[in-house]
Amino acid sequence: MNSRAAASAHVDTFARDRLPAPEALPEFIFELPELQFPARLNCAAELVDRRVAAGDGERVAILGHGVRWTYAELQAQANRIARVLVEDLGVVPGHRVLLRGANSPMLAACWLAVVKAGAIAVGTMPLLRARELVTIVDKAQVTHALCDGRLAEELDLALPQCPTLTKVLKFCAPSAELEARAAAKPPTFTNVDTAADDICVIAFTSGTTGVPKGTMHYHRDVMAAAACWPPHVLRADRDDVFIGSPPLAFTFGLGGLLVFPLAIGAAAVLIEKATPDTLLAAIAQFRASVCFTAPTSYRAMTAQVAQHDLKSLRKCVSAGEALPAATRLLWKDATGIEIIDGIGSTELFHIFISADEAHARPGATGLPVPGYRAAILDDEGRELPPGQVGRLAIKGPTGCKYLADERQANYVQRGWNLTGDAYLVDADGQFVYQARTDDMIISGGYNIAGPEVEGALLLHPAVAECGVVGQADEARGQIVKAYVVLKPGHAADAAMVKTLQDFVKATVAPYKYPREIEFRPALPRTETGKLQRFKLREA
Repeated sequence: MNSRAAASAHVDTFARDRLPAPEALPEFIFELPELQFPARLNCAAELVDRRVAAGDGERVAILGHGVRWTYAELQAQANRIARVLVEDLGVVPGHRVLLRGANSPMLAACWLAVVKAGAIAVGTMPLLRARELVTIVDKAQVTHALCDGRLAEELDLALPQCPTLTKVLKFCAPSAELEARAAAKPPTFTNVDTAADDICVIAFTSGTTGVPKGTMHYHRDVMAAAACWPPHVLRADRDDVFIGSPPLAFTFGLGGLLVFPLAIGAAAVLIEKATPDTLLAAIAQFRASVCFTAPTSYRAMTAQVAQHDLKSLRKCVSAGEALPAATRLLWKDATGIEIIDGIGSTELFHIFISADEAHARPGATGLPVPGYRAAILDDEGRELPPGQVGRLAIKGPTGCKYLADERQANYVQRGWNLTGDAYLVDADGQFVYQARTDDMIISGGYNIAGPEVEGALLLHPAVAECGVVGQADEARGQIVKAYVVLKPGHAADAAMVKTLQDFVKATVAPYKYPREIEFRPALPRTETGKLQRFKLREA
């Protein structure tokens, strides 16, 4: 099923024309009966319209502070926004629409509207700065944007360098232009008759070079993700209330906090700030039963559990970084709940190795999710026996499809998706995480490319050279550590550390800043001048 199943509905074929060549795609497998998708498929119609048609229109779909939308109300809001996109902004199938906002019911409605209109949703992290937004807009040739008015400043700064992005509409305070226009539209919309393998999402991730990669996902990818891990491992039901911290711009959040609950007729809570203390309070307030967050958040919340009524909570999911055994134990001691751990990737959309509560084991990630196959390969692509560390390789109904990126050849080899993780299989068949196989730093659930932080530091006039690596940290998994060589005349003191940290925070997303900076007279390099990061990591 590597070939396109049906005629594309896309009028703007930019993204479709930049899919990897068929021979560069991974092998897709559709072994489960529920993965036999029709040739025509619109995932927004499956997630919302089908639910309303089945009689669930009055069930609660989306909750937020001061918001309680039923499925019928969510459908109406998404339909009105879709009309604004098509009738007012001229969106045609295949256009790329940037979405900028913190998690909220309105952002969810915008995502559904974009997909209903046959366009491609390009989510962005709320913390991204103008220079990062410019890169994304340029790479995806974004044509339209829906932006929370409170986050408009950085997008406004980016616009002069974004010639393709000609139409921006803001929602929420202080302008709420989108809401005003949507309110004047009828609550009906005829969904674009998209092909199952039309692209509906471009999710961006940073590679080890710091240059973001656009991962493209079909309508069928979204529904395939909903058909694999959720029913076979999570096993939530339609009376559950989902909540969590990952942004909808992350596929971890898009799946866990929107796609998966809607796919079963459950409710999702979307809150803008989900820090450990506010997340616990929201679980109690909304009587949430399924929580998605990173290991660092579970660890931080443990000390505050006794202060909140968490009787409604019954399932907790961890992903985004390796789950330390100590964190699993702390959370279970505090709540009685065994965390469901899992590994997924932006390239494959969501979790593909996991264990349910009954099979969870400290230190192990779990087993291949039904619908997926996994193997541990050596550098030549040969499968390794249990106990030997190698490269994690995955096949399933989803797979890597980079947007016009030569790094496709690194991620997909011999039909396998190579995730960049080093794993082994233990005697019980469980997959056990060892480390990252590249220079990506995973800190507090965020993927941070060391070279990108280096690039930000090098913009400061005091910095001559720098190298950035991940350093092990009990609370965050890893932290960003920078080794810096200063130019003559600058003092290597605590004041300079703070100056450089603040500079990085103002240049790229603040979570990427180096929490530790060590000054050195020189950095280790090869004879050809290449930075030897492995020597910094050893240090």
